[in-house]
Amino acid sequence: MSRFVPHVPMRPLWRCRACGAPWPCQPARLALLARYRSDRPALMIYLGTLLTEAAGQLAQLNGHTPPADLHDRFLGWARARVPGDGRAGKCTRHDAVQARRGGVGGTMFHVNHEPGVEIHHTDPFAVPAGQRSPVRRLRGRLASPVTLWTAPGPAGLTVSSTLVAEGEPDRLLGLVDPESDLWAAVESAGRFAVAPLNPSHRQLADRFAGLFPSPGGLFATGAWTETPYGPVPADAGGWAGCRLDAAREYGWGLLVEATIEAVELAEETDPLLHYRGRYRELT
Repeated sequence: MSRFVPHVPMRPLWRCRACGAPWPCQPARLALLARYRSDRPALMIYLGTLLTEAAGQLAQLNGHTPPADLHDRFLGWARARVPGDGRAGKCTRHDAVQARRGGVGGTMFHVNHEPGVEIHHTDPFAVPAGQRSPVRRLRGRLASPVTLWTAPGPAGLTVSSTLVAEGEPDRLLGLVDPESDLWAAVESAGRFAVAPLNPSHRQLADRFAGLFPSPGGLFATGAWTETPYGPVPADAGGWAGCRLDAAREYGWGLLVEATIEAVELAEETDPLLHYRGRYRELT
């Protein structure tokens, strides 16, 4: 089959290629926390060098200078005062010791380990409330079922924009990240599987969204059922096997259109929902 090569413009905020979240995503924050917990000046230098280089590359690709918002917020946070010290961007030996103990005015990042929760309101990378897109806020108020899309390879991605249209033939639509491994696998194989997730799958959903560590690979843990369309969780309430029909740029994502070729249903369970940045359950 022909390969889809949609044109997807540069997003206004840089995003992680793995999970599509605004960069730095949760795994990036955890890595930076581990490496630079006690050395704020080194973090400032690292981020400044990295983002200056990225800005130059993006300028060459796009023909213009990209927004400096993320770059400015990074450096502004890295240069921030150390509480109780009164000096900007300097760390004493005492500060370093306190930082290792988590005691220099709190932690460098707030990491909430409950799967599916929002980043803490004091997150230094959060967009200020007055600058948040009203469309994004509206989208957050629309509760969506959480599904797992997988493809031969295997590859997978957590998707909360899945829609099924009954007809002849039955169809399925969804918005996915065009830079994800999942899309590359779907594009290559021409088929994929979709499984609705239940409340017991919170950690699995975070893992496939790139928000939770996955040592050994995304499919290394848990029980999986192999299908011609891709692996599906063995305890899922069912799954659909889909044939890729078309894909086109839609907003910042990729609208995938497919025909449903197979459906397997198991015991019905309550759905896992995504609402206002959190996982929810039916009550």
